[in-house]
Amino acid sequence: MLCLSHELANQKFVMQEINTFFFDLDGTLVDSVPDLATALNQTLNDYQLPTYNEQTIRHWVGNGARVLVERGLSGSAEIRHHYTSNEIDAALEKFLFYYRTLDTKSTVLYDGVFSTLHALKEQGFTLALITNKPSEFIEPILSSFSIFSLFSLTIGGDSLPEKKPSSLPLLHACEKLSVSPSQCVMVGDSKNDIVAAKAANIKSIGLTYGYNYGESIAKYKPNWVFDDFEEILTLAS
Repeated sequence: MLCLSHELANQKFVMQEINTFFFDLDGTLVDSVPDLATALNQTLNDYQLPTYNEQTIRHWVGNGARVLVERGLSGSAEIRHHYTSNEIDAALEKFLFYYRTLDTKSTVLYDGVFSTLHALKEQGFTLALITNKPSEFIEPILSSFSIFSLFSLTIGGDSLPEKKPSSLPLLHACEKLSVSPSQCVMVGDSKNDIVAAKAANIKSIGLTYGYNYGESIAKYKPNWVFDDFEEILTLAS
């Protein structure tokens, strides 16, 4: 009990300066794999290539749409194919077309996300979204779950010259929101989120339920590891 109390007190001390939460999207706030898998398989069908089940594609998500398409064309998380850059561009356009037509109808909000985001906002925290997903899909997805208005800033994978695991999107968000890295926490399910946070000197929360290429998120040593999204409130309250 003494150790638990000491750990809790230490967490409260660490959180005293925090006023801003950065959130990843896919695998953190929403499970989008059913729609992503459908769009990818429709693209692969056009090329008369093998298609893959959701569980396989789940391990390919996290580095943006172009990388997902290249992994699909490769049939592996390791990209190895004979396609030119122009041909990849064409395949990406096919994928984005199919993904748009799906209107993210099979994408779901993870348990506890809606209530936790509202609770953080009500407590006075600033919320921002930093994802590697193309920016055109951010507002439609967040709005479909009535949470878009909670975010003061959203950054997509095509918003800046670099995306996660680069620290650039996180540092850009700090600049836009006029906060220092020490005042922020990055919340994500992938090593890209944790690596980017460490590079930006930002604390991080790793969630175990998302898409991290089959690896444990704890391997990348976030400041906290949570199994449930609602556990974030144990730090903020």
